[in-house]
Amino acid sequence: MTPTPMTTTPDALLALRTATPQTGVPGTTATADPRDPAESAAPGAVGRTAGPRIPVARSGADPAVRIPAQGGPATDPTGTADAAPTDGDTSGAPAPHDPCAHGFLPERPPVRSMIGTWTRLDAMAREAAVAPDRATALDVVGRADRAEELTALRQRVSRLSPRNAEAAAMRVAVIAVSCGWSALDPQAPAAREVANEAFLELWAAIAHRIDHDQFVALPTLALHNWAPERKPRRHIPIDQLARTEQLVPIVRWAPEGQPLSRLDRLMLAATRLEAHGIWLFRLADTLAGRAPDDSSTPTALRRLVRIQHALRAQLHSEAAELASAPATDQQRAVLGALAEQGALEPPVLQAADAVLGIGGRRLGEGRRQHLRRHLPAQHRAWLSAMDRHCAPVRTLAHRGGPDAAVYREAQESLIALRRTYTALVQTAAAPTPGPLPEAA
Repeated sequence: MTPTPMTTTPDALLALRTATPQTGVPGTTATADPRDPAESAAPGAVGRTAGPRIPVARSGADPAVRIPAQGGPATDPTGTADAAPTDGDTSGAPAPHDPCAHGFLPERPPVRSMIGTWTRLDAMAREAAVAPDRATALDVVGRADRAEELTALRQRVSRLSPRNAEAAAMRVAVIAVSCGWSALDPQAPAAREVANEAFLELWAAIAHRIDHDQFVALPTLALHNWAPERKPRRHIPIDQLARTEQLVPIVRWAPEGQPLSRLDRLMLAATRLEAHGIWLFRLADTLAGRAPDDSSTPTALRRLVRIQHALRAQLHSEAAELASAPATDQQRAVLGALAEQGALEPPVLQAADAVLGIGGRRLGEGRRQHLRRHLPAQHRAWLSAMDRHCAPVRTLAHRGGPDAAVYREAQESLIALRRTYTALVQTAAAPTPGPLPEAA
């Protein structure tokens, strides 16, 4: 059975259409490492086409205080992406990007099939994901260690292109949570008493390659583990691709030939939530630096409310299908482990929180940083900048009048959205009558 295409209510569509539109981002194509294509080749890029631009609440905006773009895809005059680094070159970090272009989704669709030596990591991740218990997943890693496959992969990490390094990180994350190691620091001496040492070395090398040591979390497990079921007929922006196409997981938490599990559907729902939330990122950028008495501030806040209502409706549309999907004790253990370390907060909700300040007021600033540690460095930097630049707007919380009422309505809509997402996670973690059904 394939997942049912995402549905959106008429109200949700209306909210999305009244928000800020798509912005075009030039497409890129990968250039393979001529010395070892097994480590650098990747599926073709999905290009981006510029759409019509409709201004949103920009009147009176001071361009000097607008949050600057974090950069774009590194391209040369011919339009091709930078070639993958060669052996020993660790300078090819993932290119930073502008969240207003496609949120915290990757700039291009995730790598669906790894090749060369890395097919073994892909196979290990798939086997660990469908393991009935942690002991079976641990055995997968142990067999790979005895065959010296983990050591071979560790020696080739430096030759991964940035995009393939992200793909490898997603597979390492799947293995880590399946084995119950999600809370470990792979470089801590104590971790070697708990986890397989060769796997920890591979994990640490991947973390160094992508410059992110807390990647075993929802953003990696969801935003880098999806693909369109069919190849799109035309080049479209990445967020539009994730919104409009039927998505399937790259590494399934259910065996092939069987229905997608609740964990599969939850991860895909998080991806679609991020894709719809692109409008929220753009409005957050609009509100950055605005004075609370700026005439366009309440307009932007009203649109933020409509977007958050639309995101909530999107989650509601996922709930019934997710509740009817099968699950296993192992998958519930994975969700429980991620929830315990605060690694299940969708990035788009963290972006809304950076504007409205709900998390800081409710849980304390330390808690907010605790949630953000699972995001890449450029994403954490963008959220911190948004914290600073949206501070004037947050002073509306202590004022009276219609503008303050709109601000409080935006806060309330974010609280409702978070509760809806929490209910979806709880549904995914709820017990089921039995194991996954047999394939027909």
